[in-house]
Amino acid sequence: MTVVPEQSSLVAHLTRRKTLTFKAHTTPFDAMDTQKYFYFIAQGRIKISQIHLQNAKEQTLSILSRGDMYDVITLLDDQAHETIALTLEPTTLIQVPIEDVRALIQKSPEFGAYFFPYLAKQLRGMEDLAVDLSLYDVYERTLRLLERHVDTHDGTLYPIGDLSHEELAALLGTVRKVLNRDLQRLKAEGIVELGRKNLRVKDIEKLFEKIDLLES
Repeated sequence: MTVVPEQSSLVAHLTRRKTLTFKAHTTPFDAMDTQKYFYFIAQGRIKISQIHLQNAKEQTLSILSRGDMYDVITLLDDQAHETIALTLEPTTLIQVPIEDVRALIQKSPEFGAYFFPYLAKQLRGMEDLAVDLSLYDVYERTLRLLERHVDTHDGTLYPIGDLSHEELAALLGTVRKVLNRDLQRLKAEGIVELGRKNLRVKDIEKLFEKIDLLES
């Protein structure tokens, strides 16, 4: 198994674990699966989204990558969580019976020290999404998305930098045409570099200046 160091000691306690591998663009689990099992992402990326069945509009809720866990909501409330999961690349998961993870919450301080900060991070992510969709236009949402994901050393944007514009638009709650317009604006301002499935922050200082203006 390939897990991040923070997960390795945790996973070692879960003896009924199973390693699963999936090709790109497949469904690794559904709501019925996540009521029975908990998943650690060991490698790859998974898009979690919801789709309006009548108008086919998609809202991406998160992009899970190595070190992430799913589904913390069902883990805590034991209710079905109707989302759509899709692998974006070849992906390896560690599947564990969900009752084993619930038991570990009760008895392992080591697990708690890893799990609860992770849970807080996920809650903040959902709060950020709600705030973005409610209070900011698409250009401003794009700035905030870049700020959350940029590597300040080289301007790369993992795990979103190589997503298609259509996938990025779904993450921002908009459509590709609107996003393309705002990405071209950011390019003209010297903030980003654009390539085919390659988005990178060119001027990190200018990005942060824009963020400061938004929040002032």
